[in-house]
Amino acid sequence: MTQPSTSPDKTRVTTFDEFAQQVDYSLMDSLNADPDATADGDDHRARQVFSGHFVPVTPTPIGQPEYVAHSHGLFQELGLSDELAQDHKFTQLFSGDISAARAPMRNFGWATGYALSIYGTEYVRQCPFGTGNGYGDGRAISVFEGVFNGQRWEMQLKGGGPTPYCRGADGRAVLRSSVREFLAQEYMHALRVPTSRSLTLYVSKTDTVSRPWYSDHSNSFDPDIITENPVAISTRVAPSFLRVGQIELFARRARSHAYDNALEELRMIVMHLIAREYQDEIDPSLNFSDQVIELARLFRQRLSALVANWLRVGYCQGNFNSDNCAAGGFTLDYGPFGFCEVFDPEFQPWTGGGQHFSFFNQPTAAEANFHMFWTAIRPLLADDNESLERLDQIRRDFQEVMQEQLHHMWAAKLGLTEFNLDLFKELVTLMNRSEVDYTMFFRELSHIPEDISPLKKSFYTKTSAELDEKWQSWLSSWRDLVLAGQHLSTAADKMKRINPKYAWREWLIVPAYQQATQGEYSLIKELQEVLSHPYDEQSKEIEEKYYRLRPNEYLNAGGVSHYSCSS
Repeated sequence: MTQPSTSPDKTRVTTFDEFAQQVDYSLMDSLNADPDATADGDDHRARQVFSGHFVPVTPTPIGQPEYVAHSHGLFQELGLSDELAQDHKFTQLFSGDISAARAPMRNFGWATGYALSIYGTEYVRQCPFGTGNGYGDGRAISVFEGVFNGQRWEMQLKGGGPTPYCRGADGRAVLRSSVREFLAQEYMHALRVPTSRSLTLYVSKTDTVSRPWYSDHSNSFDPDIITENPVAISTRVAPSFLRVGQIELFARRARSHAYDNALEELRMIVMHLIAREYQDEIDPSLNFSDQVIELARLFRQRLSALVANWLRVGYCQGNFNSDNCAAGGFTLDYGPFGFCEVFDPEFQPWTGGGQHFSFFNQPTAAEANFHMFWTAIRPLLADDNESLERLDQIRRDFQEVMQEQLHHMWAAKLGLTEFNLDLFKELVTLMNRSEVDYTMFFRELSHIPEDISPLKKSFYTKTSAELDEKWQSWLSSWRDLVLAGQHLSTAADKMKRINPKYAWREWLIVPAYQQATQGEYSLIKELQEVLSHPYDEQSKEIEEKYYRLRPNEYLNAGGVSHYSCSS
């Protein structure tokens, strides 16, 4: 998702009325509303939604909203004045009060349903009705879709109150999780990893909700206390929020002949996906079957490249179900996520995630999600055997394409022109034995040292003479390959553009959201600045604070080294 930057001669949006004029509701205008929905969006109780692509719903405002932060970078890309973030009407809208809407805006937003598949297996038991008709955006409500500088964006409130898909929950997000999502999205963008973006973050000065969490200095695996948390609303932004699970939902309905136009609604949402996410790459003059096949090929490419990027930067999507898999091929869900510090192929920050969503298993999880996508779009080609075979071949080749992406990524991360499997396997073994800090190790390696002394800066354990000898042997072999045909400074510069210096370190994020609960937001702003330049050498003060190993007290700390999905 590469967006054009705003050039100086672009017209800036400086008022809320000007902002409202950018609205363009392609989803609500081209897809079907739930026929059982209310006319005014007053639709906040859990219920079954049997058909339609979206439910009109009004968000629930938070009490006395206070500005916490906004993304200066995204505001600039959209052509928005920074002052808008604290404009009264703008604050109203993005803290859940849609009464601020001005024509041509509508005075309601929308929520969408989707199906749930976990690792390639369909589920309905998470739906309170046991039918799959109650699963969807339980607390995510889109309130704006518009075109800014030629790029279409959708703006979605996270924590905007209950929807028909809320499954009895309160529809709220707490400040802790909202700060994490707000910072993480912009950090991933700075890492050049395709992602949804952060627009604004507001917190209520009056409203709180109870959530299970961890007591101070807890080493518990599961949350051990109930805490009162300020509620907050963050606004995330993307070209669309269409998910694999949404495509699946309509495929399931078509497969079961749930209603007369179920197959047509599947076709409609697939065409909408192409229009929203792939219009620059899929020729609209192609016949429908060819467009669907090209969609599958492009999504496979994006998804495999995305997961390779996740491994490059140490990101683990702890709950990579199909409903958390964006059909546009970018990082979407920032609930149970984490970044690997102490290297472990089985790293999994979410206590409910299991090994199947662990760090090095993410390519397999991606394939499972792609399988569900392939399964979902196959009914659209049911009468065309030749097209089905072409589609099926795209599915069969997923693993090969994924492997190519991984080999390319690891070669680049190691400064090599070609992937060397034996060298890589030996490296993974050594990294495991030495318990290296994933980000620091590769950054130190990017200096292409002659001996292992600088690398030890990234080791969490003291190494033996025997292990040091193995490291030195590996380093010499690797260095010879890197410097064959290129100058040291050239190779080092390339590696430093691949291997970030500044990582997401949960133990440095925790103080930011803890201070924020007391109305102090300076650390959030500091993190915004540091994490927006992850590849750069920064000040000595910043390096001493942010470029260091995790202190021992956080190695097994609840809420830091691992956490529940409570948000």
